[in-house]
Amino acid sequence: MTASAASTTPVRPLQGITVLALEHAVAAPFASRQLADLGARVIKIERPGAGDFARGYDSTVMGQSSFFVWCNRGKESLALDLKQPGSMPVLHRLLERCDVFIQNLAPGAAARMGLDYDSLRGKYPRLIVCAVSGYGEGGPYSDKKAYDLLVQAASGLISVTGTPDAPARTGISIADISAGMYAYSGILSALLQRGHTGQGMRVEVSMLEALTEWMSYPLNFSHYGGSAPVRSGLTHPTIAPYGQYRAGDGKSVIFGLQNDREWADFCRAVLQRPGMAQDPRFASNLLRVRNRAELDAVLEECFARLTREQLLQRLDEGGIANAPLAEPDEVWAHPQFQARRRWREVATPRGAIQALLPPATLSGTEAAMGPVPALGEHTDAILKELGF
Repeated sequence: MTASAASTTPVRPLQGITVLALEHAVAAPFASRQLADLGARVIKIERPGAGDFARGYDSTVMGQSSFFVWCNRGKESLALDLKQPGSMPVLHRLLERCDVFIQNLAPGAAARMGLDYDSLRGKYPRLIVCAVSGYGEGGPYSDKKAYDLLVQAASGLISVTGTPDAPARTGISIADISAGMYAYSGILSALLQRGHTGQGMRVEVSMLEALTEWMSYPLNFSHYGGSAPVRSGLTHPTIAPYGQYRAGDGKSVIFGLQNDREWADFCRAVLQRPGMAQDPRFASNLLRVRNRAELDAVLEECFARLTREQLLQRLDEGGIANAPLAEPDEVWAHPQFQARRRWREVATPRGAIQALLPPATLSGTEAAMGPVPALGEHTDAILKELGF
């Protein structure tokens, strides 16, 4: 490589860091994918023939799993059957060369194979060992299986999500994602700590603790206030108007007011009835909440004459915070992503796909956005590199 070529090669924060990932599904793969985006080399161990079972969750992305292509770009796939005796020398030769080992195996599986922190730290003192589990080590739930929906239930999230008539799950794998985010940030913290001490660390993340941290507002509200927040769907329980409203073309808008000054602006710019700001039924937020049904009838009558775009324009003119209730296809074409050039092309075994850059934009560098690996694609090269 010439000096000029080297100077243009992007330097990423985790360049030179090697991660070994014994992972499946979403939580650990999401964490290690973010390390790959930052320039780490991530070697993903998969079962020969089947691979990460997330490969089979669906076949919507040109015959590939939407979960898998999202969580596994930029990784190398090593097909290795850990039940075979010959696999452990390969695994340990990798661990000798790695900075980070992350796993989210079933409860107790890592310890049975000698791959828990206590077993590894004597052999590899600089190794950072990250374990992602449902409920964490120790305690009555440590051996209990945990899936995303179950943790949504156990953390109380489902109890505060939905309508007054029925609770609902969150539409994404939020327990897995929260655990993956804490594993990712925990590993980064451990790498910084190793820079000070020269020693590796244990990073332990449980899905229950990760998601319950995000539940702190309703937990505080319930524990100290005496009652849980009510499920209110897309309506705010203590502010009006605030929630989902349908325009005349059948499309919906979400908007909300924060104070009586905004109510006056709303009456002027959106309803185009400035005198309504002083209507005795609606003159304060307390009155608007008390008379919400009457207020909604007034809004529905006005909005029925407008398209969603016309309603959004009026809301913007009045300085009222708003957003369209977008379908996934509309999000894909969001003009903000286009204007900020957030989409990148990512190679997969079935052809290129589009993927968003990670949300944290770092000056002077860009996420690696490497290809999604085929099952076992890098097995021969890695084994040769290790001397097998």
